[in-house]
Amino acid sequence: MKRIAVVGGGISGLTAAFALEKQRQAGAPLEYVVFESSRRLGGVLLTEQVDGCQIEAGPDSFLTEKPWASDLCREIGLEEQLVGSNDADRKTYIVVKNKLIVIPDGLMFMVPTKIMPTVFSSLFSLRTKLRMAREWFLPPAPGGEDETVASLVERHYGAEMVDRLADPLLSGVYGGAASQLSVRAVLPRFAEMEAKHGSLGRGMISARRGLPRVAGGGARPLFTSLSGGMQQMADGLATRIAPASIHFGSPVESLHRKADRWSIRSGTEENFFDAVILAAPAVAAGQILKAASSSLASELSGIQYTSSVTVNLGYGREIRAALPPGFGFLVPRNEGRHLMAVTFVHTKFPHRAPENRALLRCFIGGSKNEGALQRVDREIISLVRAELREIVGLTAEPLFTRVYRWPGAMAQYGVGHLERLERIENLVNEFPGLALAGNGYRGIGVPDCVRSGSEAARRALASVGLAVEKPQMAS
Repeated sequence: MKRIAVVGGGISGLTAAFALEKQRQAGAPLEYVVFESSRRLGGVLLTEQVDGCQIEAGPDSFLTEKPWASDLCREIGLEEQLVGSNDADRKTYIVVKNKLIVIPDGLMFMVPTKIMPTVFSSLFSLRTKLRMAREWFLPPAPGGEDETVASLVERHYGAEMVDRLADPLLSGVYGGAASQLSVRAVLPRFAEMEAKHGSLGRGMISARRGLPRVAGGGARPLFTSLSGGMQQMADGLATRIAPASIHFGSPVESLHRKADRWSIRSGTEENFFDAVILAAPAVAAGQILKAASSSLASELSGIQYTSSVTVNLGYGREIRAALPPGFGFLVPRNEGRHLMAVTFVHTKFPHRAPENRALLRCFIGGSKNEGALQRVDREIISLVRAELREIVGLTAEPLFTRVYRWPGAMAQYGVGHLERLERIENLVNEFPGLALAGNGYRGIGVPDCVRSGSEAARRALASVGLAVEKPQMAS
């Protein structure tokens, strides 16, 4: 009988455990244990019901174009629960000097693909608009060394595009700065487009032609979620994992090789396994692996993380009518605000709030404001409300509030991240039966975590002679 440990019960670890359970049920001579330090599974996937509203404490959805999360939902029987974002009303604003300016039509993640909407937008100066026009004629540029997103975007469109679009967009996803994040790790398609087309605009239009369409000829929704909330995904996986295999309140302190097996110490207990899937944040994985390999531990600990605070505010019908239409707004770093972004949940996912409620999700923290986590709830709510008052004139007292802190939750892919991953993979290959999973490596979103959990399970199974065929998945 082979034994495999899964360290971490977030979405990556749950996906890995589900893959192991499928093999066990298929008759493989296999036991597995999930070590979860807290008293619940799912990590940042946490959904609550408040005053008729569906509150997402962590991520509220995932990108539809990345298929791994939706494929997994279908596999565990949640296909009917998948819901798309309300893209008919999709409109996002950028805060510029306390005013909301809509992102013009045709901008695909900061890349203009339509000329006229950009020309008439007040978001950009004339100088930046002229840079955008010239950008269409840039020749292909052979790939060089890794660089920051800010460096690439500024080369194509100028510094204003970095400040007003690239940086706030990336802050909303990674909680980090465009001046620190690696193009090759965060936006690899941009590097590929530059090498092949020169112009990012021409490259984006070429890529868009290849996007699949849904039945009836319409575009797929940008975001996908679950009707019962994102926690429904974690709960669905948990019900398909053997309950006796889950050890709650069991943080793993150390991991090292003894003879030809892995020794895991959790509390006063020592357990032995043939393979281990480390589905904890890279920094935590590094601490756990110190006894096994100081070199690997050092590389893992070098992956930086930022923290975030999610603040949910509920209001009445009159506020819903008074707010601008759309999905919400992003706040550039140079605006000097604590807010990074605000989502109008009642528009983005209408099923999450009744018609007589407005539901706002506000985000603070990130690399520019790590100290936000140290504030008490009252201070955080007061700070957020003050900035909402100044930006959108929202003075009403909220009907309810919820504050959620996520320390060290968002991995930062700095320049050289892919080279670091290569070194990590070479070191991991020195240890039979060791696999890594999570958002610290090749993607921070839920679909990327699902993929990493599946691949880690496949690696662990293969190491103990239980290889399974790799499924064919869309790219």
